[in-house]
Amino acid sequence: MPNAFKFELVSPERLLVSGDVEQVVVPGAEGEMTVLAHHAPLLTTLRPGLLDIGYPGGEHKRYFVRGGFAEVSPAGLIVLAETAIDLIELDSAQLNQAIKDSEEDVADAADDSARDRAQTKLDHLRQVQSTLNL
Repeated sequence: MPNAFKFELVSPERLLVSGDVEQVVVPGAEGEMTVLAHHAPLLTTLRPGLLDIGYPGGEHKRYFVRGGFAEVSPAGLIVLAETAIDLIELDSAQLNQAIKDSEEDVADAADDSARDRAQTKLDHLRQVQSTLNL
């Protein structure tokens, strides 16, 4: 597996994924990026979106991630996510609740900066909802 590299997905609760992968599509702050073996070192924050993990042999696993960052180093890729939900476990009720919570955050924001952050989070959640047709 010369094109495989070490990958870890970590949430505050636990280590979700650890192993060799061929590629990972990361929803970075500046847009989606595909990380392959021997990628240049990089550190980016995450935006809410889909993390797509490609394993040797063609299997894929997808997670909805929100918050945190991704670090590419010579040792591999580590994604530390505030929220990481296996798409198999993600249901429309969870996403709808997150959207409702974000709408309340926008309404309750104390200042423009907080409102802008809450609106950005809400917009991203609605994009995920639309992408997944939930």
